[in-house]
Amino acid sequence: MGLVYGEGRLFPENYAVSREWMLKSAEQGYAPAQEMMGMSYMGANGDYGKADMWLRRAAEQGNAEAQFWLGAFYEQGQIGASDYREAFRWLRKAAEQGHQDAQFSLGQMYEDGEFVPQNYVLAAKWYRKAAEHVPDLGGAGQGRNNLGILYLNGLGVPKNYVLAYMWFALASVDTNLKEAASHMAPAQVAEAQRMAQDWVSQHATKREEIASVPEMTR
Repeated sequence: MGLVYGEGRLFPENYAVSREWMLKSAEQGYAPAQEMMGMSYMGANGDYGKADMWLRRAAEQGNAEAQFWLGAFYEQGQIGASDYREAFRWLRKAAEQGHQDAQFSLGQMYEDGEFVPQNYVLAAKWYRKAAEHVPDLGGAGQGRNNLGILYLNGLGVPKNYVLAYMWFALASVDTNLKEAASHMAPAQVAEAQRMAQDWVSQHATKREEIASVPEMTR
């Protein structure tokens, strides 16, 4: 009912009524409603105490979306001061459930050495997990790009311009694509483009949309 009123599906949009129903659902322990209540309290003039309370209730029930946002808000200091221990805890829980944004964020924490010791191998591991998601809803594209950067520089993975180019192509990051190509022979570029197209074909069997791989001439 909260969604019906909030999205104007059967009745005119009414956010006040939507919130009433969402609160009733959240109070009865429904994790998705708790997550939405938590997010509703975020904002410039939000009640961060209630945001934390509702997100935490949903997160403790295993709601990956709430776990991700709780981790992100703690990392960014949007619920009081930054708390990287809490951020890492919740991001890891969400990442282990396959949340692509959390997987990317966890990879970034390992790459930057934020709270955890810097570890490019683990950064590459989590970027790869994020990169494999289709469709790209944010974390996947960022994971592909950052994994490409690790291959470009040989950090946590062997330096490999062909693989760097492939991941940049899949992420559609032209600047990095050109940088990788500047180190490659035409045959290597062709190989990387073929590998990217093969990746797209293999993942298209999931019947989800994947952006086409950009081609580049030298």
